[in-house]
Amino acid sequence: MTKRLTLPQLKKYDVTQKVVDMLADAESRTILFSVIKKGKTASELSQKHKIPLSSVYKKISDLEELTLIKVDSWRISDSGRKFKIYKSRIKHAEISIKKPEVTLVLTPNAV
Repeated sequence: MTKRLTLPQLKKYDVTQKVVDMLADAESRTILFSVIKKGKTASELSQKHKIPLSSVYKKISDLEELTLIKVDSWRISDSGRKFKIYKSRIKHAEISIKKPEVTLVLTPNAV
């Protein structure tokens, strides 16, 4: 006999819900929408938005997992260190909540 999943358990696996949760998070949203036109390194994002670097890396990892952000290119410093340049894969997000469904429309970033 299979066990039925509860609504909170189903939401855990619902990609739309995960994206909505990510967009509801102020730091994730700030990171995502600040790299629409021009890519930035994690360090640049941390400095510009006053978010701890460890938090930036965690948020970027979560955004990458949901394919909302990508590594656009690499930058090599004068000392030879490589840095990833992150860019948003979306330029606009529209969330509509009508009981009991959530509708999410993402517009791709063509820039």
